[in-house]
Amino acid sequence: MKRRSLISVVGGVTLAAAGIPGALAQQPRRIPLVVDLGVNPLIPGEKEQALDWLVKGLRDRGYVEGRDFVFEYRHANGKPEQLAALIESQVREKVDVICSATPDVLRAAMRITRSVPIVFVGIGDPVGAGFVDSLAKPGRNLTGLAWHASPEVGAKQFQLLREVSPGSRPLALLWNPEWETSPESVRAIQLAAKTLGVVLASIEVHSPADIEPAFDRMSRAGVQAVHVLGSGFAWIHRERLAALAAQYRLAAIYGTRDSVVSGGLMSYGPNVQDLFYRAGAYVDKILRGAKPADLPVEQPSKFDFVINLKSAKALGLTIPRPVLLQATEVIE
Repeated sequence: MKRRSLISVVGGVTLAAAGIPGALAQQPRRIPLVVDLGVNPLIPGEKEQALDWLVKGLRDRGYVEGRDFVFEYRHANGKPEQLAALIESQVREKVDVICSATPDVLRAAMRITRSVPIVFVGIGDPVGAGFVDSLAKPGRNLTGLAWHASPEVGAKQFQLLREVSPGSRPLALLWNPEWETSPESVRAIQLAAKTLGVVLASIEVHSPADIEPAFDRMSRAGVQAVHVLGSGFAWIHRERLAALAAQYRLAAIYGTRDSVVSGGLMSYGPNVQDLFYRAGAYVDKILRGAKPADLPVEQPSKFDFVINLKSAKALGLTIPRPVLLQATEVIE
């Protein structure tokens, strides 16, 4: 079985394939292989809501699936200590492009290869994390799309939450400190709370085991609403977070639309699908000869404000009309 002539599943899930159009496709050569690497197996919805959009970005640029381009998802079986071996196997196989939305993967890849092009998607602060020298001039074999636009996004989220929860009871901020941009965003949110005269409880969650105790703590503190700070952690656990907010009858705002589709009340933040779609352009340019060091890192350009009226009704909330008019999407 020749890997480059078949779409196969190796250590993960094959998502799609696309071929290089035009003159490139006419040149006899091996089929380029692009792999997306993660620590864990895909969770429900991750393929459709994220990685399929990267492939769509390629397809819309003229690529033909299954012809001369293979895209696969591979993971470390939930064991970060296996990442080095996983990445070393990709290097030996002469993978053409590595993609990832996982900081641990990027750190491991940087230790192993300085030549294989790497495209990251939705990384909080690529400069602060040391993945690139600067947004304008990455300077290394990594480039891609950042998640963080400005700490003021967090302040905007908090203001929206306050508008639908105007009572005197405290609000809570639920956040994961391991996310690179969290401290900066937390400071902006705390400043917004102080400006609005709101008591804000800051609650950290470091692992899935911390999630339910955090909601119990909020309940005992009389919290009326919670701001779930956007992060990879919050996205992965979006369904559980939305379910617990409903269970504890807390109004909540999240960083991604997917959390509202999962039953959350509101979200404001970058469009995840758009980020992965734009990642397809990076892969395209690299396969055509561009160097990651010369491709500037891009920031989010498309933001969604989504409201779930069904969830609002279940909570007994009436969304103020000025807030509704700001929504880019209303789920009924």
